[in-house]
Amino acid sequence: MTKEQWGALRQDLLNSVGQNNFKTWIEPIEFAELTEGVARFNVPTNFIGNYVTQNYGDLILHHLTKSGERVQRISFSVVANSPKTPPVALKSDASITNSSDKSSSVRDTAMTGAPLDSRFTFDRFVVGKPNELANAAARRVAEGGPVTFNPLFLYGGVGLGKTHLMHAIAWELQSHRPDLNVLYLSAEQFMYRFVQALRDRKMMDFKQLFRSVDILMVDDVQFIAGKDSTQEEFFHTFNALVDQNKQIIISADRAPGEIKDLEERIKSRLQCGLVVDLHPTDYELRLGILQSKVDAYRAQYPELQLQDGILEFLAHRISTNVRVLEGALTRLFAFASLVGREITMELTQDCLSDVLRASERKISVEEIQRKVAEHYNIRLSDMIGPKRVRTFARPRQVAMFLCKQLTSRSLPEIGRRFGGRDHTTVMHGVKRIEELRGQDGQIAEDLEMLRRALEA
Repeated sequence: MTKEQWGALRQDLLNSVGQNNFKTWIEPIEFAELTEGVARFNVPTNFIGNYVTQNYGDLILHHLTKSGERVQRISFSVVANSPKTPPVALKSDASITNSSDKSSSVRDTAMTGAPLDSRFTFDRFVVGKPNELANAAARRVAEGGPVTFNPLFLYGGVGLGKTHLMHAIAWELQSHRPDLNVLYLSAEQFMYRFVQALRDRKMMDFKQLFRSVDILMVDDVQFIAGKDSTQEEFFHTFNALVDQNKQIIISADRAPGEIKDLEERIKSRLQCGLVVDLHPTDYELRLGILQSKVDAYRAQYPELQLQDGILEFLAHRISTNVRVLEGALTRLFAFASLVGREITMELTQDCLSDVLRASERKISVEEIQRKVAEHYNIRLSDMIGPKRVRTFARPRQVAMFLCKQLTSRSLPEIGRRFGGRDHTTVMHGVKRIEELRGQDGQIAEDLEMLRRALEA
């Protein structure tokens, strides 16, 4: 069979498994050769080889034999340092027998991690006040030196940079500390490997493999919440590595104490290290991200003209998710390039009308005021009234800050809702809370809790 014939078979597989499954699992496979009844394929990671073997192996074998090829079994080999999706750890082979032997499965002989995204490096991570502590902590552990805090726990909402920092750490370690055995994977992949080891009665191999790493990185750990057996094994793996003074780096969408159905002993362990919140992006950080993306696009679209004020407009309007923000800019540049027009405000609003509608803030000033008053256990009338005592002034400033962040109201409008105050008073309050957020852990925690309650 030639690579061209394999290309034709891929269309049949696409029709069988659907677009999403094809893109995730079949597209990364590269046909290598067919000799002596064995069809050999290259895969970027052992995890993909495992998954394809168990979920699509029989299907691939069926399509191969249906096309007239004399194939007895399929073999997957991990391609070391693949430029598309480079693995983090070792190389191993995976194979399956003919579909008549249902009991055959992949046997891991080495440990490979999830693919790393080549875009997610430290030099491409835009740093601002909301993420500067997380960036600094990530860079420290990426040095691969003595363990100073264990684990490093990074948490924050969707699109705030957790996975970017995790990948950046892995890239940095792979580049400067190749002597270290670094394993990066998602919590879902940890569970998959655990279940596979249970089924194949290979638990001792599983334990030995995970306890042999120098640095363990687990992304989206909230995924194991409520899965008792997986939590049990994760707990023992965690303890074993900490006892050996091995570095652990974990990410989640919320703080350890807020992950529902996560065992208390695991929460306690996770809180023993450095817990760092990636705060929602502020306007300056979003603008910086857009500017860095524009610089990258200039090489691809040198002929495009960008009207003044476009980036500022997008940074103001799309505020909750960096991925949506970056995707909007990508669409805008692609559209302008295709139609050969300058990127004006009118073109931006037309091209991104659906994104802008979805990003409209619907939280009211009154709702924010009520939530903040309840949180600090004060009367609403006192918070918006004339009294300047600290008991009322600080909650008032917090509410003003949240109004600026979560609504589209102008500063004068916000001031009028707070007892007819001047816009300069609102500016001062917003600036003061912005300063305190980086200095006072309690204020930062209050803001995050209130923001989540309001956006729920």
